[in-house]
Amino acid sequence: MKKLITFVFSLLLTSFYSVAAHAQDTIAIVLSTLNNPFFVSMKDGAEAKAKDLGYKLIVLDSQNDPSKELSNVEDLTVRGVKAILINPTDSDAVANAIRMANRANIPVITLDRGASRGDVVSHIASDNVAGGEMAGDFIVKKLGDDAKVIQLEGIAGTSAARERGEGFMKAVKASHMDLLASQPADFDRTKGLNVMENLLAAHPNVQAVFAQNDEMALGALRAVQAAGKKVLIVGFDGTKDGIAAVERGKLAATVAQQPSLIGALGVETASKVLKGEKVAKNIPVPLKIITK
Repeated sequence: MKKLITFVFSLLLTSFYSVAAHAQDTIAIVLSTLNNPFFVSMKDGAEAKAKDLGYKLIVLDSQNDPSKELSNVEDLTVRGVKAILINPTDSDAVANAIRMANRANIPVITLDRGASRGDVVSHIASDNVAGGEMAGDFIVKKLGDDAKVIQLEGIAGTSAARERGEGFMKAVKASHMDLLASQPADFDRTKGLNVMENLLAAHPNVQAVFAQNDEMALGALRAVQAAGKKVLIVGFDGTKDGIAAVERGKLAATVAQQPSLIGALGVETASKVLKGEKVAKNIPVPLKIITK
């Protein structure tokens, strides 16, 4: 009887440690939206790397809603994940979610978009300022210093929109391009189409458009085609659809990020943190401009 009790206790103990180890192997990625090919690629990169390194990965979609983002992170703290990768819906609003994770002693790594407050172990992103400047320089190279341009901005409050705009404005000021208008279209293809239709009516002499992501660039392209105009359009992100449009000669260029690599580096960095290794506060991911 004593041997049986010892055997059962041993089984229970093994089961306990197995569950504990499993929990220790769980990390999460919280994405601003999965209704955008860029973030789907980021998710795919994270999933592949997690499988590679032997981690269970929980994927949550914030649907571009800061309150949903906060509830996602709250859920993860209850589920006891060991690290959180987060692509913020808004650089300011995400602070509450990050502080919640901080209080639960869960390390946080931001992807693509930074956070204005809260304790973040590492931030992994492309140099958005440099990318915006690359887009502006490309337009100048193609059309000259006095090109008449429009900028379609991303979601106000995100570091990506702010930084890409900052870089583009550097190129505008350096070259004396004529910026006819700069208006948000929230990184969305349909909004890119609608905003561009209105801007084309107001500024029929536009020669070029810089859209702060490929989704808005593709929306702008539809508006330009419907108006029967010839306008040089530059996107940002290097999504599958964006690159395909460049190859077909529809978009002039896209500043290519590597979203899959950003996701993979996020998981890799989380793994290092959980092993007690030191990681860089900022991890840059290279950019390149893709043309036909």
